[in-house]
Amino acid sequence: MRAVKVVNEAQLRDCLSIRRQVFIEEQRVPEELEIDEFDHPDRAVHVLLYDDDGAPVATARFRPYHPGDHRTAKVQRVAVLGHLRGRGLGREVMQAVEELVREGGFQEIVLDAQLHAEQFYQKLGYRRVSNDVFEDAGIPHVRMQKSLT
Repeated sequence: MRAVKVVNEAQLRDCLSIRRQVFIEEQRVPEELEIDEFDHPDRAVHVLLYDDDGAPVATARFRPYHPGDHRTAKVQRVAVLGHLRGRGLGREVMQAVEELVREGGFQEIVLDAQLHAEQFYQKLGYRRVSNDVFEDAGIPHVRMQKSLT
């Protein structure tokens, strides 16, 4: 496996292809909600995980939680191709994200986890910050946080 920070349009297309399969096709998230203004390497840091054969298999992105804020990073759009789940790829892409977040000088990460993925993030050291469950694109989510200090 090899994780890379996305630096060109071809890599970004690979990220969007994974997200299209996972969120738009599998989870039925409307495309206009899934693809947004942060889907550009200048607006967010995108991470792409390749398998040993060089095929893209997982992705995620992060950005400052608030414009100009370099204390808290917001991780979004974590996706692993469905037929490859359960093999540790989500953990690998999140480790790559966390490394880049640290390199960026951020001190903590927040993310909105789909409720069914809460335990996955808990195993990575994230904790739920409130008891509130909210819907995003019709899917139940919880807000989670992890300190990097």
